[in-house]
Amino acid sequence: MNIEELRTSLLNTNKNGYTRITAEQKAEMNTYCKGYMAFMDAAKTEREATTWAVQAAEARGFVALKPGMDVKPGDKVYLNNRDKSIILAVVGKQPLSAGANICAAHVDSPRMDIKPNPLYETDEIAYLKTHYYGGIKKYQWVTIPLALHGVFCRKDGTVVTVNIGEDENDPVLYVTDLLPHLAADQMQKTGGQIISGEMLNIVMGTEPLEGEGSDLVKLHIMKLLNEKYGVIEQDFLSAELCIVPAGKCREIGLDRSLIGAYGHDDRVCAYAEMEALFNIDVPEKTAVCVLADKEEIGSVGISGMQSEVFEYFMGMLCDAQGVNMYHCFQNSFCLSADVSNAHDPSFAETEDRRNNSQLNYGVAICKYTGSRGKGGASDASAEAMGHVRKTLDDAGVIWQIATLGKVDQGGGGTVAAYMANRNIVTVDAGVPVIAMHAPIEVVSKLDCYETYLACKAIYLA
Repeated sequence: MNIEELRTSLLNTNKNGYTRITAEQKAEMNTYCKGYMAFMDAAKTEREATTWAVQAAEARGFVALKPGMDVKPGDKVYLNNRDKSIILAVVGKQPLSAGANICAAHVDSPRMDIKPNPLYETDEIAYLKTHYYGGIKKYQWVTIPLALHGVFCRKDGTVVTVNIGEDENDPVLYVTDLLPHLAADQMQKTGGQIISGEMLNIVMGTEPLEGEGSDLVKLHIMKLLNEKYGVIEQDFLSAELCIVPAGKCREIGLDRSLIGAYGHDDRVCAYAEMEALFNIDVPEKTAVCVLADKEEIGSVGISGMQSEVFEYFMGMLCDAQGVNMYHCFQNSFCLSADVSNAHDPSFAETEDRRNNSQLNYGVAICKYTGSRGKGGASDASAEAMGHVRKTLDDAGVIWQIATLGKVDQGGGGTVAAYMANRNIVTVDAGVPVIAMHAPIEVVSKLDCYETYLACKAIYLA
């Protein structure tokens, strides 16, 4: 064996994915990404993603799972969890005692939420007060076009959907910043202090109504909201309103190889596992797709991955087959589909280059996340990683390894730990992202498509 044969047989030599796909696969990739971009334009919050998923699932023959329902191989069922998260499944040929193949992602993203008593006027400008949600760099959210998404739940119980700033005829909203000419003191502050949380106030308007008083601009804004949505100021107390970047998902680069959008983390993986589920026939094992909420603040609450709604859904499926749910969990596998940080040459000092994911090298498999000493991680076993390697290689999926930056640099987590806590073997995998948690994040089309293929392979394993 010569040196080149020895190198090929023994060493790990990843190649750019574009050197490994055919023209036909590239065409399929572009078609897939067009669908993904349409989803991203329609789903900027977890509510909107859940609504989209329900409609897409029902159009493909999925029905709502109910207690006591009979299920048989090939049946397609879902559970809409209070319009904030959703679980879907295609029942497999084998009984659930053999376990299920699960892909779990989240559909919430960092943003600004509107406070319960938000609307105020000062110096003849009306504002909304916000409370940021998830880990953001606050200074990134000023001086960009913003949109208002969400719902008002009025006192009579009716729910009104709000969407301002996305239609080309809509006004957009805005957070102000200080002009550089007067920013000498501001520029001496650290990045976390340049803009404080209480400075993230949304400009709503400046035109007063005719009359007397110090609240005529605020009153004008409330009048406009009442005319459009039939709400009064007290309805903010029972509202769920989010501020997100306004505008559509766009291709980036002259070669159009990248996609820029708000909320790739983690709707890029949510869409991949959803589309994969929609495009399989009857699998050997039951295939389960989880789109959870609240990951960005710890997967807490009734719609987060720590909620027992997953047990409720799986319990109904297992009861229908007379299977012990915990025996099902013992034999199940979960791909925790969440994004990784892609190599960015501008910030290479934060990465372990040998172990960092990279654009265009495929879906990124991550043995552990967490911070520093793996705190908060679900550290996948060698056997679990071996299962993923074999499954993806057998399916021809392009993949790479990933870790979350240098050991002492910081860290983060996914839903993996909460699935593993259920005695389900779990491995993290997802799309590499540049500028994660920024108002506009960047992903590679190739990595998006390979993540879809990876989810499909896991469902069919």
